[in-house]
Amino acid sequence: MLLAEANQTFEVTFILLGFSEFPDLQVPLFLVFLTIYTVTAVRNLSMILINRINPKLHTPMYFFLSHLSFIDFWYSTTVTPKLLKNLVMEDRTISFTGCITQFFLACIFVVAETFMLAVMSYDWFVAVCHPLLYTVIMSQKLCASLVAGTYTWGIVYSLTLTYFVLALSFCGSNVISNFVCEHSAIVSLSCSEPSVSQMLCFIITIFDEVSSLFIILSTYISIFVTVVKMSSTGGCQKTFSTCTSHLTAITIFHGTVLFLYCVPNSKNSCLIVKVGSVFYTVVISMLNPLIYSLRNKNVKESFRKLMNHPKLFC
Repeated sequence: MLLAEANQTFEVTFILLGFSEFPDLQVPLFLVFLTIYTVTAVRNLSMILINRINPKLHTPMYFFLSHLSFIDFWYSTTVTPKLLKNLVMEDRTISFTGCITQFFLACIFVVAETFMLAVMSYDWFVAVCHPLLYTVIMSQKLCASLVAGTYTWGIVYSLTLTYFVLALSFCGSNVISNFVCEHSAIVSLSCSEPSVSQMLCFIITIFDEVSSLFIILSTYISIFVTVVKMSSTGGCQKTFSTCTSHLTAITIFHGTVLFLYCVPNSKNSCLIVKVGSVFYTVVISMLNPLIYSLRNKNVKESFRKLMNHPKLFC
């Protein structure tokens, strides 16, 4: 009986409605999202490449930035190609395996990004508040451990949620009124009781948000206190400018995630949920390189050289 239930579940086909309620906007939306994805891929892959070929960027800050770019590229790649396909094709179905795979990968990258932003705020805190000890504190071993811990927790989080989703049973063809296979949409279509999976998702997500935001807020409060005490006006302005750009990226990402969890579960909120999902799955991956990297003089110079001399790719 359990085997038959499992077979029935794996035969389920989901339908991602996406933005199908706007038939006249399918082509314009396709062009917009294609442009965003192209810019995301070029910027993030360029950041990774620049970090590899420019010795000036072989520092902890750019090491973390290259991993943020890696996360953003694959996060966007997990979601956007399917979104683009559904905008130009009538067949919007996705197999159960495909849906779970997308959910599993998206979970890894969204959690990894959450804590990578926290790691980067800690790195900036050490650079501003303890500049003389920076190279000692931010050793190669610590940097590698922080990045490994970020990916490891993302995988553990994703495996845990995916396991409990797979424990549910699904029957027939199910409609998801979004463009991505996300947890609440999947479990709401289950034939079995999803309360355990929903509660687990809520608890772990709250833990992730509270812990990462605590690290970010505490480090930036310390940074602001240190900056205010600076005697150099130029250094103070430069630090405030950098902090502002960092906090912009953090606010957009965490604000969108928190907002989505606060939206009432009603039909009227479906469009708002879709727009919010676009921001934290597609748009933020494009904005991060601009906010964190391309405002930097060394990065802009390296990027210009890369564009003018394509042979550098070799």
